[in-house]
Amino acid sequence: MSVAGKHALVTGGTRGIGRGIASLLAREGARVSIVSRSPSVTLSGVEGFVTQADVTDEAQIARAFAACRDRYGPISILVNNAGIAESAPLSRTDRAMWDRIIATNATGTFLCTREAVQEMIDAGWGRVVNIASTAGLAGAPYIAAYCASKHAVVGFTRAIAGELAAKGVTVNAVCPGYTETEMMSRALENITSRTGRSAEAARELMAQGNPEGRIATIDEVARAVLDLIDGSSTGMSVVVPASL
Repeated sequence: MSVAGKHALVTGGTRGIGRGIASLLAREGARVSIVSRSPSVTLSGVEGFVTQADVTDEAQIARAFAACRDRYGPISILVNNAGIAESAPLSRTDRAMWDRIIATNATGTFLCTREAVQEMIDAGWGRVVNIASTAGLAGAPYIAAYCASKHAVVGFTRAIAGELAAKGVTVNAVCPGYTETEMMSRALENITSRTGRSAEAARELMAQGNPEGRIATIDEVARAVLDLIDGSSTGMSVVVPASL
């Protein structure tokens, strides 16, 4: 199934994994809208429409999605990529951190999906891809809130996939491990500062925590998203990096 000519909306698409996904979809011929808290970023190499919204705010989502529809028509593809990551031991995970992570990663995915899915049902075709994490499939120390939020994304994906299976709309998740992004760079800095390890040793530690024992690339994640859009499977949680 070609994405050419279809309206694809990517949240958090101005940098990192989201930017890579938006770039790939644009190169494949999709009409790409990006909803981001930072819309002023210049997206070299990506032709598309960028508008601002906080994915935790229903009113902002409604306005942003309406603006995207005004530009490119009904939304056929939604990639819920917007997310944040913070780490702390449970004893130092305060309510504000918990609420912030859950609201962005889990509630934001719910709100954006609910905003877009009816037009996919009406059209008899649609694709929703949620960017979760390997932390959504297994636990890890010091990221209780992040793990909880990404487990919620995986559970939400499976539930909605079942609900929409007979309506021509697939719902899947991509679960990246550590990926070459600014977010990973910040995690690397945290490890070196807290443990005294060298950057090289910290990077190797992160790689060994990933499937295949290596760091994923943004292009791998974007390609996994495209494969799910092109296919007909639903309710899947695709882990990246996968075997080369």
